[in-house]
Amino acid sequence: MTPIILDGQSLTPERVMEVAVAHRKVALCGEAGERVRRCREMVEGLVADGKVVYGVSTGFGKFSDVHISPQDTAKLQINLIRSHACAVGNALPEPTVRALMLLRANALAKGYSGIRPVTLQLLIDCINHEVHPVVPEQGSLGASGDLAPLSHLALVLMGEGEAFYQGERLPGAEALARAGLEPIALQAKEGLALINGTQIMTSIGTLTYVKALRLAKIADAIASLTLESLRGIPEAFAEEVHLARPYPEQIGVAKNLRALLRGSRLTTRQGEIRVQDAYSLRCLPQVHGATRQVLAYAQDKLAIEINSATDNPLLFLEDGQVISGGNFHGQPIAFAMDFLKIGMSELANIAERRTERLVNPALSGGLPSFLSHDPGLASGLMITQYVSASLVSENKVLAHPASVDSIPSSANQEDHVSMGTTAARHAVQVVDNAAKVLAIELICAAEAAEFVGIDGLAPATRVLYAKLRALVPPVTEDRSTSGDIEKTAAALLSGEWLEAVEAVAGPLF
Repeated sequence: MTPIILDGQSLTPERVMEVAVAHRKVALCGEAGERVRRCREMVEGLVADGKVVYGVSTGFGKFSDVHISPQDTAKLQINLIRSHACAVGNALPEPTVRALMLLRANALAKGYSGIRPVTLQLLIDCINHEVHPVVPEQGSLGASGDLAPLSHLALVLMGEGEAFYQGERLPGAEALARAGLEPIALQAKEGLALINGTQIMTSIGTLTYVKALRLAKIADAIASLTLESLRGIPEAFAEEVHLARPYPEQIGVAKNLRALLRGSRLTTRQGEIRVQDAYSLRCLPQVHGATRQVLAYAQDKLAIEINSATDNPLLFLEDGQVISGGNFHGQPIAFAMDFLKIGMSELANIAERRTERLVNPALSGGLPSFLSHDPGLASGLMITQYVSASLVSENKVLAHPASVDSIPSSANQEDHVSMGTTAARHAVQVVDNAAKVLAIELICAAEAAEFVGIDGLAPATRVLYAKLRALVPPVTEDRSTSGDIEKTAAALLSGEWLEAVEAVAGPLF
């Protein structure tokens, strides 16, 4: 497979996933490489001329007024990385680390940062040779860049820190050596160029967005199976209803539902069993569609951020300017991740309400209590709804916005920060919880479908039912379902079941 070419302008979330998860290789665009080379020459000229440039001939943060002599510019960068590498907590997962390496390389490829081509190439080589730095997940304020976590990435390029290579956690120098790579000695501006950016929050956010979009689409299919099992009324999804309130995402979800339910013999018409369904069924396009609006917002901001220069200062070749700015500030991604948390929390909230309708005999329209095959003696799927309720309650806490907090740092020089990385880390938890909530709904919906007759399922929902049954057998007698829920959630996040459903229903919005 040909490598993905980095030019600093055209990376997409889907391409990020290819590198992060499928381990696709990357290469630097020739034109971008030339710009990086010229920008580096500009840095070397500034050093030779003794110009005052933040982070090159000055200290950092509150130390920006401290002059650094030309002979100490390299030492300054090494000290920067060593002192800033103080992140804590669990190591970020391998896909996230691969994504952040890719995003940092893409930002540097824009040619505004002044890094040497050899240093950028080592970063790319580490991606391609699968040398994955150990990057602790906690410690970023989300402004001045993701300084602490990104410093652990830079340490490995220096032959320090730790990295995973071929499944082993090794000293950074040893990991590089085993991969046939040589560490670099940082020169002027390079340490700052490597860590002054938003790549931690953006890498986490990009991978989380892709998973969230998969869940949002498969949620339409799961809800369709639930609607069939409850003998619901799909007339609420009629096109004319949604054209009367023309949110594109609402219209798109209604179209999904019509495609997913096409051919069903279990759905009913208005007045046949009931006049109208409860909101958790009837308002699917409105609620799921609103979540899709949120995801569209997040996608738009991520698409910009992954192709942005986010360090400081920036060098502009066209007019020779060096400008100290604030592109490292993570506020746009902080807001996007907080918004994503809210949208996915609501996707889980309404799914839990549908699960309640499936297991509650007062709401299920004649299904056995808690879908038990021996009510009373066997509890059936009663407690799965408890678990679902617990997860959605936890999401409500996690959905509290991190972006409304700010704690000043660097002696109040850096007096407003975004907490965007915290928002992104919480978004991961919200999406993982939502996957489990949807897994519980699917397990219950499949069980309910067996009581009403799987022969009547629509072709698309029948595929989803079959995929689940290949993984999770019916609950004909009480057993632990923890493993069933976890396996189902993982399958939903992978996107494989979504592809199978789309092969029958057509591409979903």
